[in-house]
Amino acid sequence: MTESNQALATFAGGCFWCMVEPFDQQPGINKVTSGYTGGHKENPTYEEVCQNTTGHYEAVQISYDPVIFPYEKLVELFWQQIDPTDPDGQFNDRGHSYQTAIFYHDHQQKQIAEKSKQALIESGKFKRPIVTKILPAQVFYPAEEEHQHYYKRNRFHYNLYKKGSGREAFIQRHWKPHFSKEELKSRLTPIQYQVTQEGGTETPFQNEYFDLADEGIYVDIVSGKPLFSSLDKYDAGCGWPSFTRPINHNELEETLDTSHGMRRVEVRSKTAGSHLGHVFDDVPVEAGGSRYCINSAALKFIPKDKLEKEGYGNYLSLFNVDCKIKLDN
Repeated sequence: MTESNQALATFAGGCFWCMVEPFDQQPGINKVTSGYTGGHKENPTYEEVCQNTTGHYEAVQISYDPVIFPYEKLVELFWQQIDPTDPDGQFNDRGHSYQTAIFYHDHQQKQIAEKSKQALIESGKFKRPIVTKILPAQVFYPAEEEHQHYYKRNRFHYNLYKKGSGREAFIQRHWKPHFSKEELKSRLTPIQYQVTQEGGTETPFQNEYFDLADEGIYVDIVSGKPLFSSLDKYDAGCGWPSFTRPINHNELEETLDTSHGMRRVEVRSKTAGSHLGHVFDDVPVEAGGSRYCINSAALKFIPKDKLEKEGYGNYLSLFNVDCKIKLDN
């Protein structure tokens, strides 16, 4: 990403721990910083902001490439992380510092944010008024180091907090698409339905993608959400497609699976709830530390030369040299 292609976006969505992950792993995102904005005190501390005495919001500031990930998509993703009808905070976190707001950096961002908010109002998705404010960007103060990328540093506590606060259930209730059995049976093959909806496992070495070496991305067969990249695919010798990491951890759910007398970690797609496979920690740390063993039947492969046509053009950046270096770091 060149400096000329960088832009800034700033969002307040309640606890900033939960506002980093959704943006952090999207294509075209250079950096996501947790911090404070909108207040009257210079260089406030976390304790001061939480006491609601400085006028600041907990917020995230995003450096991004608008060519790869337009501001419209950032705003759309922002709405899907919050309760825009709550005037007094977010979920279990109460007070001014946890209120929601979009801080625009120029007139174009203001127009996009206002148009998006109006569309949400007219959609009728929420019965209560949409109260998220649209405000001019103000001085942004990065938070203390222990609050940066909290979802990575303290993943176990972060997941407990996101669930316990009520945010996770709210997102699933209001933004997660619902697929009927009849619809899925009509558009999935029998093995795709068995794997994704009934937790089945396809035959090793006799499935569509176990030895595919083409460049591209693998998406959820049900929801179409991007899950894995060929850049992270390797031959694990197990007979199923294997990856060292997902494109976006936020699209996966991992739960303990004790079926068949074993203790394994099951991997499901968060958006569709599809069973995908399992993740194992039998890969060297220098290679990523994880082996995502995924059923071909749960995936659809989009070749690199068809990403634009299929609506995944922003993921072409994954295959740029600069982006590969960034991912490796």
